[in-house]
Amino acid sequence: MKSLFKGLWWKLLLAMFLLFLSVALYLDISIRSTFAGKKWSIPSTVYARPLELYQGAELTLSDLKAELVQLGYHFVTRIKQPGQVKVDNQQVSIFTSGFQFVDELEPPRQITVTLNNNRVSRLESNDGAALIRLQPMAIGGIYPAHNEDRLLLQLAEVPLPLQNMLVAVEDDSFYSHFGISLRGIARALIANIKSAGISQGASTLTQQLIKNYYLSSERTLSRKAQEALMAMLLELHFSKAEILEGYINEIYLGQDGPRAIHGFGLASQYYFKRPLAELSLAQQALLVALVRGANYYNPWRNPERALKRRNLVLDIAVRENHLAGDLAAKAKLQPLAIGERNSAKRKRYPAYLDLVRRQLQRDYDVEDLSTNGLSIFTHFDPFVQNSAESSLAATISKHESSGLSAQLEGAVVITRPNTGAVIAIVGGRDARYAGFNRAVDASRQVGSLLKPAVYLTALEQPQVYDLATKISDEKYTLIQPNGDEWSPQNFDRKDHGEVLLYRAFANSYNQSTARLGNTLGLGNIVNTMRRLGATKDYAQLPSITLGAVEMTPVEVAQMYQTLSADGFYTPLMAIDSVVAPGGKVLTSYPLAVEQRFDPASIYLLRHAMQAVTHEGTGKALEWLLPKFAVAGKTGTTNELRDSWFAGFSGDMMAVVWIGRDDNANTGLTGASGALRVWANILRQRSRLPIQNLPPENVNIAWVDNDTGQGSQQSCANTIPLPFIAGFEPEEEIRCRKGLEKVLDWFRDLIEK
Repeated sequence: MKSLFKGLWWKLLLAMFLLFLSVALYLDISIRSTFAGKKWSIPSTVYARPLELYQGAELTLSDLKAELVQLGYHFVTRIKQPGQVKVDNQQVSIFTSGFQFVDELEPPRQITVTLNNNRVSRLESNDGAALIRLQPMAIGGIYPAHNEDRLLLQLAEVPLPLQNMLVAVEDDSFYSHFGISLRGIARALIANIKSAGISQGASTLTQQLIKNYYLSSERTLSRKAQEALMAMLLELHFSKAEILEGYINEIYLGQDGPRAIHGFGLASQYYFKRPLAELSLAQQALLVALVRGANYYNPWRNPERALKRRNLVLDIAVRENHLAGDLAAKAKLQPLAIGERNSAKRKRYPAYLDLVRRQLQRDYDVEDLSTNGLSIFTHFDPFVQNSAESSLAATISKHESSGLSAQLEGAVVITRPNTGAVIAIVGGRDARYAGFNRAVDASRQVGSLLKPAVYLTALEQPQVYDLATKISDEKYTLIQPNGDEWSPQNFDRKDHGEVLLYRAFANSYNQSTARLGNTLGLGNIVNTMRRLGATKDYAQLPSITLGAVEMTPVEVAQMYQTLSADGFYTPLMAIDSVVAPGGKVLTSYPLAVEQRFDPASIYLLRHAMQAVTHEGTGKALEWLLPKFAVAGKTGTTNELRDSWFAGFSGDMMAVVWIGRDDNANTGLTGASGALRVWANILRQRSRLPIQNLPPENVNIAWVDNDTGQGSQQSCANTIPLPFIAGFEPEEEIRCRKGLEKVLDWFRDLIEK
């Protein structure tokens, strides 16, 4: 019986050994396959456009300082290292940080920028460069599901004092143990018996790395046993340097809203707004202090607690002979010196990042975007964005007395006419709220913003229509196939009789537009909309001529982009290029252009759109943007539900919408609401008015302002209008006096 029991015991031991061996083998394979390869999911970083500095560049001191603040530069009285700036009146000295761009390396430089009349009047650099690009601003990221973010470092990039302090505080026997520390376990056991706190934990750095990287935080004997075994296996296959580097990149060091801050590289940027290599000894000690409890020792919320812990880290490093006492004493005298706290839970530019994600998902899987550490370079312009945000907020706040401001919302989309680059987007009155993006997702009736499609369809038929063609603005009633009557009315509830075509457009007359549109054919108008850039299938109903269709601000922007680019269609694009961590360009998004309209027809329409701004519904722009030629169109929907303005200058196209999410009355027309936002943005940021250079096949002729008949320039009540060559009006009205009048009479007699 005893021998039988003994045999069973040995079999049990053998089974347990084989089980342990299998588990160890499985864990060993798991460690080698993961720790040796790609260890972390690295978020993609989204960058704005780089600020280019050159002599003659338009730039204000306030804009330059704002850009440098956003980039994390430190304002000092004496420049010593990259990332510092000194301001002396209108002269700004900068030690640039440098950046690896797609096309070349921009090295750190010492430069001096002199500003005069909001321009760079002089640019000096230590290497004579005439064009300087500051590093682009990181405006956001695309994170994995666990929302961990980190900036990977190689051990050689980590300051040696930080390495020494980390080892001294967290694992003083790191370089001598084999993954677990028997001395540490014994010390922890004694401490638990005494129920007293100590400065070091029982787990080694290797065990902490295993717990954070592979395991959960549950406190059970089985989990601790697995941690110890895996720690020994990790030490078996990897060097101390590799393990320490892994720990430095893995450790949790803070929380920025939903984003978890991991690793010393990102923590340095998060707390101090500068690279780890540039931190002082005191700042390095604070980061080491956070290892024990990043939330408990949060320096913004608990500065006294963080300071005490930082000084303890310095003392321990001295005690363990990892730091000189005099250096520690000097460091303990320093303040925490942390930067301003980021607005956690609130992204800086959520609407623009939303558009970037949507455009990227056409070419990339979500997992690739959130785990491969890609660099995404965009056309985003923070100067224009800030003006758009402040202009929208200011206009909405002006309506507080009406009691509507709490419900008013808005959206803005801004592009470059020559490229289709999207440079700014505002998705709502709270531009930092990462929720409903009205610029991309709010489908609203566009009203008169669609009238350019009607009039462009007409102007493409120069043998029938031109800007001087007289069209009727009398009451219009259309009998529909089902017998219903459709009778649109003008905004002012008046009939205006026979009017010139361009004036009907400028004043946004509904009756004349509806009559014209239904005469041209609804199918032709929808076709023009598609050629301008509309992508949806719109029902061919009579009301489409007055904009009774729903579009988002981005969809409107695509149509007006074509108008601003002389009839050349360019897809709106937020992204310039996508670059892999090694610098390889994965995808570039070059300019794509397709001519869809004759520039002559577009030129005539743009003339009418300019008339909107100086004699039509947008004539407020005469004093809002004095002596600055722009073109655009107001839009107001039924019951004042939507206020729109879309238009362009020579260097900027913008669409603005103001309305309410519940689709209720706003009390605003296109001119009293959206136009004011639009004008303020262009007043601040546009530098180039429309260049009125007609195409070769467009001639200027004079016509009577009331009848549209061809007239001599010297006649009263005449105006110049552009015409497509070969379709200019005959000169029917002559008003020369004296001898010239007699000569004209004889000339007519001879010709007859």
